[in-house]
Amino acid sequence: MYRFENITGGINDRKAGHLASPVRYAVHPTYGILAAGYNPLMWLMALLLAAVVAGCGGNGSIAAPAAPAAPAAPGGTTLAAVNLLTAGNYAILAVSAITCNGSCVTATSSVPAVTGKVALSGVAASITGFTMTEDSSNTFWTAPQVAGNIYATDNVAPTPAAVSQASADMVTAYNDAAGRPAGTGAFLNAGAAGEIGGLTLAPGVYTWTTPVNVTISTDVTLNGSATDVWIFQIPGTFAQAAATKVILSGGALAKNIFWQVGAGATLDTTAHIEGVILSGTAITLNNGATGNSRLMAQSAVTLGGAVTQPAP
Repeated sequence: MYRFENITGGINDRKAGHLASPVRYAVHPTYGILAAGYNPLMWLMALLLAAVVAGCGGNGSIAAPAAPAAPAAPGGTTLAAVNLLTAGNYAILAVSAITCNGSCVTATSSVPAVTGKVALSGVAASITGFTMTEDSSNTFWTAPQVAGNIYATDNVAPTPAAVSQASADMVTAYNDAAGRPAGTGAFLNAGAAGEIGGLTLAPGVYTWTTPVNVTISTDVTLNGSATDVWIFQIPGTFAQAAATKVILSGGALAKNIFWQVGAGATLDTTAHIEGVILSGTAITLNNGATGNSRLMAQSAVTLGGAVTQPAP
């Protein structure tokens, strides 16, 4: 990297043609003389300069420091989606009753009220409002309002076992969503008094403790990528006002959004929701309300509008 030479005369003396006593110089093979004399401090500085130059690749420039890694978005964009297990085979899944009313009743096979399968962990007599016909295999029912089959526990095998397993998996998924680490900071008790209408929400886990109820009175936007996940932990009720919408932006997908509701969810007339609703009690969509959604209730589902299961 460097060598030491005894050179007669200083640099200026040599240029002037004068001779002087030999002087010891530190010499870099590329950059020439770096220091002269026997001053130890100067020699140390010369050595350090040579090391810095070599570390910069020998071109005399200093590389810019690496940019720090971008911090994860609040709430964590690496959040795992809730695994619905076999409950994810259904657009509507309930335990005590499923009711079709309002615009659901007049839906047709060309414009169905339900796109996806429907299942009740109970007897078919508790599924009302649909124009149902039992298949000759007795394993499912069909209806013009449903683009998919309808299942109940009084169908023949293997339907009862499949529906019972899906019902159990629905509870597992609900507990998974409810059991995720609670949101903090902006993710805790978001909105004024639980009102999230008008907000744009980043991905993450949102938790409410005070108040326990959440409302959407104006449109709310969920902004994130196709791999981002939102989990809303709502211990009380969830109410969406008439004609309001949950809007997705940035590539966000309905399949990665989970509304875990402890005390019932209600969408008023012509409201629209995106994401899976996991209710500890009932889910009600009033007349004309729609969802790019799965409706999963541990009691009853009342459908007065339409629901389409999210794309996988």
